[in-house]
Amino acid sequence: MTSAVNTPSEAPREPKRRRPILARGDRDVHRRLLEGMTFELIPLKNLEDQIRFIPAGATVSMTCSPAKTIEDTLDLCERLGNYGLPTIPHLAARMVEGEAHVDQIVHRIAGLGIRKVFVIGGDAEPHGPFTDAAGFLRSFLNRKPDIDVVGIGSYPDGHGAIPEETLVAALLEKQTLIAEAGLEGYMSTQMCFDPRRIADWLEERRGAGVTLPCHLGVPGAVDRTRLLTISLRLGIGHSARYLKKNHTSVIRLLSPGGYNPNKLIAPLSKRATELDITGIHCFTFNAVDTTEDWRQKSLKGLLR
Repeated sequence: MTSAVNTPSEAPREPKRRRPILARGDRDVHRRLLEGMTFELIPLKNLEDQIRFIPAGATVSMTCSPAKTIEDTLDLCERLGNYGLPTIPHLAARMVEGEAHVDQIVHRIAGLGIRKVFVIGGDAEPHGPFTDAAGFLRSFLNRKPDIDVVGIGSYPDGHGAIPEETLVAALLEKQTLIAEAGLEGYMSTQMCFDPRRIADWLEERRGAGVTLPCHLGVPGAVDRTRLLTISLRLGIGHSARYLKKNHTSVIRLLSPGGYNPNKLIAPLSKRATELDITGIHCFTFNAVDTTEDWRQKSLKGLLR
């Protein structure tokens, strides 16, 4: 009786090994990302109080609230510019009223000397013909605005209302529009707390042809009570939409001891060069004081 022998075609396959992402991070990259961090602010009443905690020379990204207007966002960018802070206005496609409004936005941005913009679809009901970021971006770039850089959103955790294949196609379309306009671009991730998921998602996007540099969307050091208060002040309708899209993320933020920004940044710093992670977009929720305190302590710790 002969014994069974595995032929090459019958040999058992070894399980695919996933790259070790949770190893010790690259401290130099981690430090560089923190040093160049962008501070996202929300147009709320406590904004004026929090501006004084923004470090000199830091870039501020100003959101576009559905409860306000794009003009309100640009007004705040003007105020921040008077403090010597470079600003990136968020331009929500659904809040643009039409082609004449696009002309007004381009003119205002030029007058303020703004060099970077961040284009999103937005959560508001459409105010005009634009329902997604790509449609508005095409119209905006056709005016040849006097800017250098365009940022766009991306979704490692997916989007509650948009299929994955549509998200990939949209990223590629916007990437092409930015390149054809001769501008620099980047994609900023929405909140996701799993570094492995972000790394896998980035690998897949690189494989699909997305070459835009990636800025990690990272919540800052936000007190849970403050986060809930701000959520309520954003408006019930907007808060409900936000919670629907970011249910898991919000639960993680509100869990005692459940979140530390460095636990997300450190493991991804190890693969930042390979995955082209070039920046941090920090969701401060207007908690600039505690976020900047965390950043400074982290920077000191990385020097040890």
